[in-house]
Amino acid sequence: MSRLSLNQATIKYADLATALTVTREAGIASIGLWREPVAEVGLRQAVALVADSGLRVSSLCRGGFFTASDPTLRARALDENRRAIEETAALAEAGAPGSSAVLVLVAGGLPEGDRDLAGARARAADAVGELAADAAGAGVVLAVEPMNPIYAADRGVVSTLGQALDVVEELPAAVAGVAVDTFHVWWDPALEQQIARAAGRIATYQVCDWITPFPGDALLSRGMMGEGHIDFAGITAMVEKTGYTGDIEVEIFNQEIWNSDPAAVAERTAKAFAATVGL
Repeated sequence: MSRLSLNQATIKYADLATALTVTREAGIASIGLWREPVAEVGLRQAVALVADSGLRVSSLCRGGFFTASDPTLRARALDENRRAIEETAALAEAGAPGSSAVLVLVAGGLPEGDRDLAGARARAADAVGELAADAAGAGVVLAVEPMNPIYAADRGVVSTLGQALDVVEELPAAVAGVAVDTFHVWWDPALEQQIARAAGRIATYQVCDWITPFPGDALLSRGMMGEGHIDFAGITAMVEKTGYTGDIEVEIFNQEIWNSDPAAVAERTAKAFAATVGL
């Protein structure tokens, strides 16, 4: 339980101050932050709130979305990611000891009218390489997150853990790693092999369940651990075997959970984590 982190996406409608409060009051020691709630109060105020909370920061979501082929749009995306790197460093520094300066990167989908999946994936890899020097200078780790293939068209052209590792393998591990999210990788027949390959590269480990039937919006199809089909004990054992000792974030996109009281969700998360993932 000491490694549990509540990702802000799980309590989406809570502002930053509320998110920090309910996380702490639920006995959770760490929080995964999102850029939008940080932007609502401004980085300076967000840093102060995080420092006052006494919580660790496990990651900042999210950067990426840099698959555009248009040079102007690409440059704009890279500049936005550089700002995200600066925010990650500042928030991690404000967090309690043990905070992680990890920026989660979602590659982005196919540009409008584009059907060249391999080309979009190559542009995403190039973008991570271009940002590596900025990340190194700020002491930030870029965590490339593979997305379930159902999101390849509109959200994430990097679909498997193996593809994510291909993106970062030529970069220093202190600068570029991967995000392992059970929702996105649990189905992969090569998962055990690829997690073993990721030793020293797992920058963050995120958990939530795969529930069926899907709701109308596939983006909101994540469930609380224990309510779906994922073997958390098995996947967590694979991750632990690599030597990963960082926080484990619970990140859930689910309308029913979002509509619930954030404090109740935080408590529910802690109980579900202890029952399914707790180490």
